[in-house]
Amino acid sequence: MKKRSWILVMLIFLGVVTFLDRINITVAGSAIMRDLNLTPDQWGWILSAFILSYGLMQIPMGAMGDKRGHRSTLALIVLWWSAFTAFTGMAGGFVSLILIRFMFGIGEAGSSPCSTGVISRWFPKKEVGKAQGFIWAASRMGGALTPFIVLPVITHLGWRAAFYILGAVGVIWSIVWYLFYRNQPKEMRGISAEEIAEAPVTHMAVSTEKVSIPWKSLLSSKQFWLILSMYFFYAFGSWFFFSWFPTFMELGRGFEKDQLTYAIAVPFVMSMIGNISGGYLTDKLSAKYGLKVGRKALGSSSLIVSAIFMFLAAFIPGKMQVFIFLSLAFGIIDLMLPSAWALCIDLGKKYSGAVSGAMNTAGNLGGFVCSLIFGYVVSATGNYNLPLYIIAGMLVISAIIFMFIDPTKQLISDEENLL
Repeated sequence: MKKRSWILVMLIFLGVVTFLDRINITVAGSAIMRDLNLTPDQWGWILSAFILSYGLMQIPMGAMGDKRGHRSTLALIVLWWSAFTAFTGMAGGFVSLILIRFMFGIGEAGSSPCSTGVISRWFPKKEVGKAQGFIWAASRMGGALTPFIVLPVITHLGWRAAFYILGAVGVIWSIVWYLFYRNQPKEMRGISAEEIAEAPVTHMAVSTEKVSIPWKSLLSSKQFWLILSMYFFYAFGSWFFFSWFPTFMELGRGFEKDQLTYAIAVPFVMSMIGNISGGYLTDKLSAKYGLKVGRKALGSSSLIVSAIFMFLAAFIPGKMQVFIFLSLAFGIIDLMLPSAWALCIDLGKKYSGAVSGAMNTAGNLGGFVCSLIFGYVVSATGNYNLPLYIIAGMLVISAIIFMFIDPTKQLISDEENLL
């Protein structure tokens, strides 16, 4: 098995751990609120603290990985957020918990952009989308597994134990990563000459010296802003599932507590399938028809179809119907995700970590806005379906913007990429 395959296995496991650590607090939410005497508005701020720091630190963490190398950067940030995962179990009230979750978000912010940076240095272009698909599928698997892992621990050991256990898992991962991974293929012990030759040429000559991110060139690129805008509107759809989805299913459509575990897990499984399929599709279509089809056409069409299912979920009443439509919406919306993250490598080259970090920052801003709008609309109207129409509209806007992105046009000139 090639060294890059083992690296992908580690990144897949990291994707699972990332979402386990992120979503466990929503699964344990009622127990935490009851134990710490937290009000709903306080709980909203606690959840928002993570989104805020997670969004703000995407660019710095992605840039840090590009500059200092992903061996030490990923090891440190996973160690950081794992420590604050464990600290969550030590929280004594509102103030301590909101601070802990803010600090937790700082660490998790580096996971996606740094994973993208690793892929850009180790995987040939024909495998980039597939690798991204597996990593994002793993994150969704983490979301699907969370209720099945966390709820039994809470039942038998209490909610604090769940955070201690998951924190320990992350510490182990960071140690193994640092001992195994190397920033450049040629530095890896036991790697074959054939695999070194398959590595992206633009990165084989890159030394371990710090890299200066050409922000001026990036910010002056129309393509850069199109990528950010596309992901901002896309995130309205994904963050609905990360935040309001369980509440919508329970209060908006009448699902009982014992039905919620599978009602939550199945859409995440569909998302996992969508990511894996999207990864294969974007690579196959790109190889056969070019990047404009493999990236742009696939991404735009996925967003349009997911918007249709989101609209149907809002329009058609019933429990089983909304379960089916939202499961399909989540699966298809993430069919485009590998294409979006592969774009960061296509257009960002050796600065893909910084570009993907900027894109994810825009996405988290969209998720933050979506969460606020959803709450205000429900409070004002008492209608849980109305926000879904808004989300469907945002997905359509994202699809339109995606059509204007040219995946063959680099954000940075060849001269700057060689610096």
